[in-house]
Amino acid sequence: MSSRELAVDVAVIGGGLGGVAAALAAAQLGARVLLTEETCWLGGQLTTQLVPPDEHPWIDSMGSTGRYRELRRRVRDYYRRNYPLLESARRQERLNPGMGFVSELCAEPRVAVAVIDELLAPYRAAGRLVVETYMRPVAVETNGDSVTAVVVEDVRSGERVSVRAEYFLDATELGDLLELGGVEHVVGAEGQGETGEPHALPEADPLDQQSHSWCFPLSYHPGEDHTIERPRDYEFWRQHHIPDWPEAQLSWTVVHPITLEPQTRPIFVGDTDAPNINDLWHFRRILCRSYYPDGEFASDVTVANWPQLDYTLGPLTGVAPAERAKNLDGAKQLSLAMLYWMQTEAPRLDGGAGYRGLKLRADVSGSHDGLALQAYVRESRRIRAEFTVLEQHVSKACREPFGGSAVFDDSIGTGSYRIDLHPSTRGRNFVDVSNYPFQLPLGSLIPQRVENLLPAAKNIGTTHVTNGCYRLHPVEWNVGEVAGALAAFCLKHGHVPRQVRNESKRLREFQDLLQTTFDIPLEWPDEIRRLPRDLPFGTSGAYGRTGSEDR
Repeated sequence: MSSRELAVDVAVIGGGLGGVAAALAAAQLGARVLLTEETCWLGGQLTTQLVPPDEHPWIDSMGSTGRYRELRRRVRDYYRRNYPLLESARRQERLNPGMGFVSELCAEPRVAVAVIDELLAPYRAAGRLVVETYMRPVAVETNGDSVTAVVVEDVRSGERVSVRAEYFLDATELGDLLELGGVEHVVGAEGQGETGEPHALPEADPLDQQSHSWCFPLSYHPGEDHTIERPRDYEFWRQHHIPDWPEAQLSWTVVHPITLEPQTRPIFVGDTDAPNINDLWHFRRILCRSYYPDGEFASDVTVANWPQLDYTLGPLTGVAPAERAKNLDGAKQLSLAMLYWMQTEAPRLDGGAGYRGLKLRADVSGSHDGLALQAYVRESRRIRAEFTVLEQHVSKACREPFGGSAVFDDSIGTGSYRIDLHPSTRGRNFVDVSNYPFQLPLGSLIPQRVENLLPAAKNIGTTHVTNGCYRLHPVEWNVGEVAGALAAFCLKHGHVPRQVRNESKRLREFQDLLQTTFDIPLEWPDEIRRLPRDLPFGTSGAYGRTGSEDR
């Protein structure tokens, strides 16, 4: 039973990047907003999941929303204001605090948390935004095609709160409101008969989902011993093979995500202070000690988020809660086993075994056990949408005759990332597909039936395949920002979301709002749209009208 009630205009359930962006947008347009989060930190994959942003090369100038670029600027400014940077580092316009290779902005999660709190602060002070942490959704109440309330529960005390709102935004990591509310959605992989995608499975398989990973931060202190206790499942993981991999999962040798050929990449290939793209240490480094006076920091800090941590033995959706808990715990055990292997058995450059100076950094992750606060989730439940983005809309192979990705009349943003599917929970290996910079169609945010619930994270109308390029940080932020703006826009004008999409005058008004108020680009310059992403960095029928024009 709920012990208290809250009533707002817009309830955003889930405090990841999409949820934060949604809350900001709705509050900016005058709505009264509630933002809930299951952990103590806002920021999702950027913070609680410890994943530096996977982004495209133009992220600082185009192809992202104005506020996402502001978030990135504020992270850099935070370091300039608060850290004893060398003047040579402080003057860098595009300061990369960790100098990691995965992104031009690799930073500590606590800094991102602080910056998000800064962005939210004015709306909280004005009384337009309430943030409730440690809250997870446990029930959804509906009336016909509308959601009337969401019940959230304090994970510490068990207290329940009934949240009533005009609009509910599902920004949870797994699309929890879709299942709790009986909203039509897809789990796992569709079959080719449904989508016609070249890389879809021959037959649909709900339990074929991208692996999840439990990331963790490390520093390195030669001559010291920070070896953890031998993990419970170490022997199992020490011998476990992902199908078609050349060696056991605990190894420096994995497979190349594109060629699937063996690829050996150890944690170090030389001096830890000398950047090297061929090792794991510098790939997702989030603190670079060479940016500071000698002795200021004893070590760099990096994040372990590598293929060796991909948990493939079971998914997180489409299974019973006990099975989900087992698979989350299994991912933790895999990560601890990888750390212990690196500390005790991993081949070293000097011919020895084990780097005992690797130190798990709980002070960086914000957790008790040193691992990230949450598992890194790559795939969510996805709404059955008015329009679903297919591989045929974005991939190089499908779109090369048209010279670029599909152009959507109802575009509400842009993104760029390869279709990047990690090994799956059904034994499928990497699937990595070159594609073109793409647009986000508004139809992918509109449920086929329910009127006042919107996706605000990785749960939009994509397929298992196209989720692989729409799931990263800047696109999730764009999705959330548009969902929050759409809810507030509908409240102000008395519309429902599908009206905004399907009536041209209202659609143009909303698109104008996105461009003028939120600085959200709706299209790529032609010279960028026609450039396929060839380097890894990261229809009709049930899928609705295309809403696109082939160019």
